[in-house]
Amino acid sequence: MSSVLVTGGSGFVGSHAILQLLDAGHDVRTTVRSAKRADDVRALLAAGGARDAGRVAFAIADLEHDDGWGDAVAGCEYVLHVASPFPATVPKDENELIVPARDGALRVLRAAREARVKRVVMTSSFAAIGYGHPPQAQPFDETSWTNLDAPDATPYVKSKTIAERAAWEFVATQGGIELAVVNPVGIFGPLLGRDYATSVLLVQRMLDGAMPGCPRLWFGAVDVRDVADLHVRAMTSAAAAGERFLAVAGDFLTVREIALILRARLGEEARKVPTRQLPDWLVKIAALRDPAVKQIVPELGKPRNATSAKAQRLLGWTPRPAADALVATAQSLRALRAA
Repeated sequence: MSSVLVTGGSGFVGSHAILQLLDAGHDVRTTVRSAKRADDVRALLAAGGARDAGRVAFAIADLEHDDGWGDAVAGCEYVLHVASPFPATVPKDENELIVPARDGALRVLRAAREARVKRVVMTSSFAAIGYGHPPQAQPFDETSWTNLDAPDATPYVKSKTIAERAAWEFVATQGGIELAVVNPVGIFGPLLGRDYATSVLLVQRMLDGAMPGCPRLWFGAVDVRDVADLHVRAMTSAAAAGERFLAVAGDFLTVREIALILRARLGEEARKVPTRQLPDWLVKIAALRDPAVKQIVPELGKPRNATSAKAQRLLGWTPRPAADALVATAQSLRALRAA
């Protein structure tokens, strides 16, 4: 088996990736910003039922600084670069997201190349694929790139697009290392702790009754366990070198469709989940006083879709249904509250 570095092991995807790497028999090292965070990662792995968690080593490294990355990648054959900022609200300066995402990816790639790592698998996003385009009948695939000049190119969308483009340019100009990229849509599924993906906040707010209704938005959904699985497949398969892979489970869903799934599958537990469709004008008024709502306004009334046919064809990837991922999110949110 191989030695693998996972950046951001305390995150939603990173912790699940570590669990699957351990199950496959790999030795794992993960980066944390401080030694104190190592205990957080151990707690997440314990919650996920990790076997042989003692094979996980820790390295102190921060995406915004050069120190530590050489030691972090030393002796590793592969790197899963998962860590990247994703705030719930729009920052005042878009560079607060763009700079660490881009420069962090380049730090990881530079260190990996110098350490003769075979392949880096980078977590990008559908945000780097499906924004800034007119409505289209066909689902987005990996050949598409987000248009950064479009009004709906939010700071987060820009950060993921710019970081991924920088990574591909580095590999093309520097050589000496393989790159594969995973582009997930909204990531849901079982939570191992209270530090989870921003996409999970949608389900949380619906369950809490914090949303008065359903805005006209479309979401792609995929289970975090399947995202982790796709990373591992992209790490080990010869067919993955130099490729992007969309991670999406079936067609995109409207917020109202998500609400109806939760109501149908969870019954009384989802009694606060709203099913009323909100008019766009009402959402725009709410955005004037809520930064989180402001972030979604450019997406109102814009249906999107995407396909994971490439990952299924080349890597044999088979994701769980989106409904199962959403329900798993809700169930684990309930379990965390009870703990």
